[in-house]
Amino acid sequence: MPKVFLSPSTQEWNKYATDGNEELYMNLLADRLEPYLRSCGISFVRNDPVRNVTGAISDSNAGSYDVHLALHSNAAPENLAGKLRGIDIYYAPKSSLSEKLANIIANNLKSIYPLPDKVRAVPTYSLGEVLRTKAVAVLCELGYHDNYADEAWLKNNLEAIAQNIANSLCDYFGIPFIPTGAVRWGTVTTDGSNLNIRDYPGLSGNVIGIMPDGAKVMINGASDGWYVVNYNGIIGYSSSRFITL
Repeated sequence: MPKVFLSPSTQEWNKYATDGNEELYMNLLADRLEPYLRSCGISFVRNDPVRNVTGAISDSNAGSYDVHLALHSNAAPENLAGKLRGIDIYYAPKSSLSEKLANIIANNLKSIYPLPDKVRAVPTYSLGEVLRTKAVAVLCELGYHDNYADEAWLKNNLEAIAQNIANSLCDYFGIPFIPTGAVRWGTVTTDGSNLNIRDYPGLSGNVIGIMPDGAKVMINGASDGWYVVNYNGIIGYSSSRFITL
């Protein structure tokens, strides 16, 4: 199953137009993104806010992740302060997968950003979080926080942005998007045989783990007769027919 390194900004010195700062609001966005990742079966690790971007890169590279997702908001150059708007999703120009993910995120964000023609995927030749990470990486600049209109859009749409980005990750990974819900617990109920955990909600999915009859299992989401389960750290899909709530 997919694994993401979630890296909201640690730049508390980047003040917003009215109040707050980049670190605060990107972490509020990450807080809202986590439940969607969980319900969709995407495991994640979050950066340490005490460490800077170099620490985030190091921590990401120390693990095994499919995607490194950096969340930021932008600021215009001093001579254009407060005058620019738009969303830029930065990707590594030599990585077709990074470009693919950036385009998916940008295209989906167009549906919720008020100026869709100002949402774009952009190659970067300098951003370390995109160029120096082992995982497929993108860095999302989600509007200009020194612009009053962009700041208001961002602050008022954190939930919608989180859901949109989660949907994009599901598109990229080729798995269904599953809305958030309460975490539940169930019991495996078979004829004594094991219940398979798969990497896709269908019999075509590869078996990545098993659960014995009677096992207690965490249920994070549900999709068309399949549960998103977490059993002893194995995250995947199991048939809901054989799990009793």
